[in-house]
Amino acid sequence: MNNCSQAPQSDATRAAADAYLESWARDGMDWDAWVTEVERARESFARLINADVDEVAVTSSVSHAVSALASALTFDGERNRVLASAAEFPTVGHVWLAQQPRGAEVSWAPLSADGTIDVAEYARVDERTRVVSACHAYFGNGFKQDIGAIARIARAHGALLFVDAYQTLGTEPIDVKALGIDALAGGTLKYLMACAGVAFLYIRRDLAEQLRPTITGWFGRVNPFAFDPTALDWAPGARRFDSGTPPIINAYIARAGLEIIHEVGPARISSWTRVLSDHLVHGGAARGLTLYGTGDSARKSPTTAFVVGADSASVERRLRSRGVIASARGNVIRFAPHFYSTLDDVEQALDALAAVLEDGPVHP
Repeated sequence: MNNCSQAPQSDATRAAADAYLESWARDGMDWDAWVTEVERARESFARLINADVDEVAVTSSVSHAVSALASALTFDGERNRVLASAAEFPTVGHVWLAQQPRGAEVSWAPLSADGTIDVAEYARVDERTRVVSACHAYFGNGFKQDIGAIARIARAHGALLFVDAYQTLGTEPIDVKALGIDALAGGTLKYLMACAGVAFLYIRRDLAEQLRPTITGWFGRVNPFAFDPTALDWAPGARRFDSGTPPIINAYIARAGLEIIHEVGPARISSWTRVLSDHLVHGGAARGLTLYGTGDSARKSPTTAFVVGADSASVERRLRSRGVIASARGNVIRFAPHFYSTLDDVEQALDALAAVLEDGPVHP
């Protein structure tokens, strides 16, 4: 029940890891095959978001991806403002704040008391805004922003839109072209059924061709295997945001996870996880649990958060002792089912949480 934090291991991802380890043990080195697998992962991610493959870079994390993007933007002129949502995962906010010595002025679209953001908060975008940073879903409670509406606001003022989609990728169809997204990042650790250590950065082609990231590496060159340290050229499209030696074993596992999502289908996953979300919301209310965030399944990812108090980490451990793996953040416990989850799973998780809270606080 913790896909918002860590996907479970599947037979397919385990087999993918074993395939790389077998290749390494058998061949010692097979860079042609290994780099081919990285390319297959890139292609699979591009297909997931309706991007062209040369609009996707392979990175090691979303922190890496956003840092590389930020390094390619200028903040020393009049258009130097960043408007970020207060729902950003900390790493994204930290990256934008780190641009302040380069001239960036960072402001925030605030969270309301119920853990949501009114799209009207983005009306503060103006002609001095360089980039709007709006996560697709809030990691704290699953609240989902109207990315299409935010994109229209940003575009009307000539600002770029960056989206961290880590909390929604794999749970619903995402079309970067239809939504008007300029750049998007996400990894495979959560609903994409894979592991940490690899992430992807989409940048629309015409924008990517204008950018020169200073966070770079030899795989960001036109021909990485030219091995020329004296020449700095740029690979076409978003590939210039590739950096050093790619995360090989992570890419094997990532592609296996992505293929699971393609096979099941994001639209089907969305339909079922909305049923599960409704069941969590209504079942929580019936047990007297306090919801944090919206109860409207159309406005949230599969994540549902319940307020448990300051000792949420203790609650998480006690749930695990009852056979329920959940995810604590701040003063909430997050339940995040996926396509394989059942209504019975939801019932068991809710019963376990109600019982743990009824037992009273246990401090570590």
